[in-house]
Amino acid sequence: MSVWSATKAKRVYAALLRAGWTLKKQVGSHRKLQRNGSPNFTFCFHDSEEVGPAALAKIGKETGLRPEDL
Repeated sequence: MSVWSATKAKRVYAALLRAGWTLKKQVGSHRKLQRNGSPNFTFCFHDSEEVGPAALAKIGKETGLRPEDL
C-alpha cells in the first residue's frame, strides 16, 4: 500500500513551491518548474483536480517531495 494519499493539485503545487521549486513558464495548466541542481519538472494538473497516489509517488521521485511535505 502506498504512503501517499490522494490530494488536490493546488496543495501539491504549493508544497513544491515551499520545497524550493519556482515557476519558470506556464502554458494553460502546464507549469514548468525549476530548481537549482535539478532538471526542470512539468506539473500538468488543474488546481481543483485530485492527484492520485501513483501520480504523487512519481512526482515525489522526480522532485524529492515527500508525503509529509503535503
